[in-house]
Formats: sequence, structure tokens, C-alpha cells
Amino acid sequence: MKKFVTAAVVLLGTSIAGILTWRKVESDRIRNDLWSEAERVSAEQDASAAKQAQPTSAARG
Repeated sequence: MKKFVTAAVVLLGTSIAGILTWRKVESDRIRNDLWSEAERVSAEQDASAAKQAQPTSAARG
């Protein structure tokens, strides 16, 4: 009976560790995807702002 309990505890512990590891990996992947998307949007906004700033400074000059 002791071996059965030990095996059950090891199996349960391994399962929990696997699930927590999987959740961490998925969380990191999602965070990296969101970060990449934010950088892309920021670059697009910077480019758009630069295009809008050029004609007004050229017209004044």
C-alpha cells in the first residue's frame, strides 16, 4: 500500500509540475506575441507621425 501511495503522490506531483510549466511557457509566448505586436504598432505610429511632421516643417522652411 505504501508503494501505491508513493506512486500516486509522484504521479500527482509530476502532473502538477507539468501543468504549471506548460502554463508558464504559454504565458511567456503570449506575452512575447503581445510585446512584438506593441512594437510593430509603435513603429507604425512613429512612421505615421514622421510623415505628418515632414510636410508642415517643409512648408514653413
